Amino acid sequence: MKTRITEMFGIKYPIILSGMSWISVPKMVAAVSNAGGLGILATGVFTAEETRKAIHEIRKLTDKPFGANATLYFPGANENAKVLLEEQVPVINFSLGKGDWIVKGAQRYGGKVIATVVNAKHGKKAQDYGCDAVIATGYEAAAHGEAVSSMVLIPHLADALKIPIIAAGGIGDGRGLAAALALGADAVAMGTRFMTTKESPLHETYKKLSIEKEVYDTLFSPRIDGIYCRVLDTEAARKAARRGFNPLLALVNSYGIAKNLKLPYMKVFLGLMSQGYKTMKQMAHMALAFEAFQKATEEGDTASGILPVGQVTGLIHDQPSVAEVVERIVAQAKAQQQKLNDQFV
Repeated sequence: MKTRITEMFGIKYPIILSGMSWISVPKMVAAVSNAGGLGILATGVFTAEETRKAIHEIRKLTDKPFGANATLYFPGANENAKVLLEEQVPVINFSLGKGDWIVKGAQRYGGKVIATVVNAKHGKKAQDYGCDAVIATGYEAAAHGEAVSSMVLIPHLADALKIPIIAAGGIGDGRGLAAALALGADAVAMGTRFMTTKESPLHETYKKLSIEKEVYDTLFSPRIDGIYCRVLDTEAARKAARRGFNPLLALVNSYGIAKNLKLPYMKVFLGLMSQGYKTMKQMAHMALAFEAFQKATEEGDTASGILPVGQVTGLIHDQPSVAEVVERIVAQAKAQQQKLNDQFV
C-alpha cells in the first residue's frame, strides 16, 4: 500500500499504533513496526530516564521506523519531549499543548512531527507551525475525542488541510482502513484493536472484557478525568462518573504521580499553580483517573479500575498477534477495494 504517510515515514502499511500509557511499551511498538506499520511509544507516565531507556530498548527490538508521543499537558512532558529530540526519534507525536518547539527541534535532524487534533482550528494551527501530519481523533475513539465522528471529521479536515491526516476512532478492521482512505485520510491509528493482541501488556481480565463487550458498551463522560473521555462501561466507570471530582483524593493521588515521575512534589504543585486554577483542577482530576487506568491496565482490577476503549471494542472478537492483525487488516482493505471497484461499473 502506498500513501503520503507510508512514503513520509518509510513504512509498508498506513497503520499506526496509538500511544497508550502502560500499553504502548517497547515490545508493542517494535511489534507494530516490525509488522510494517508504525509503533508509537507512550511516554506520559515515564520519567525522562525511563523514556530514554525505552527508546534504546525499541532500537534493540527493531530497525524499522518508530515514533513516540508527548502529552504536553502532563507534568514532565517537556522533559520527555526533549529526550525524544536528543535521541532523534524518527516520528514525534504531541497532543494537548503547543508543540512548535518540537517541530523546530525535529526538523534539525530530519524527524517528522504529528499533532493530535479534534477539530480544524487545531489542525490549521499545527499545519501553520510546520507539523508534517495530524492525527484526527473522532468521537468513537478511546479516551479524548470530541463531538464529531470520524465519518465527518476526516473529510472536514481533508478539505481544510494540505498535510496528511491519520484517522483515529472507530477503526479496527480492513473495512475501517478502506473507509478512512476513501474519506481523505492517509493512514489510520488504532489503539483498542492493538490493545487486545497477544503482545499487548493489557491484563487478561480486560482483554476478555473487551472481546465480550458490544459497540454500545462504552461510557463517554467529562467526569472521569475532567475532559470528555471514553472508557469501557463498567460499574467502576459509572461510579467514577457519578462521583466526579474529589479534591481530597486528587491531592493524595498527586503525591503518588510526583513520586512516580521522580519529581519534587512542590515543583509539580507550584508549576500547576502558575497555570491557574482551571488547569490545576484539571490535572488533579486526571490524577484520580490515572490511578484507575493503571489499576485496570496492569492489575486487571474490575472493582476500581477503568479502561479507556473505543466503540470499536464491539468489533473485536479474538486475540491474534500484532502481525496477524496488520496482515488481516491489509487483506480486508484490499478485498473491500475490489468489492467497491466491482460496484462502480
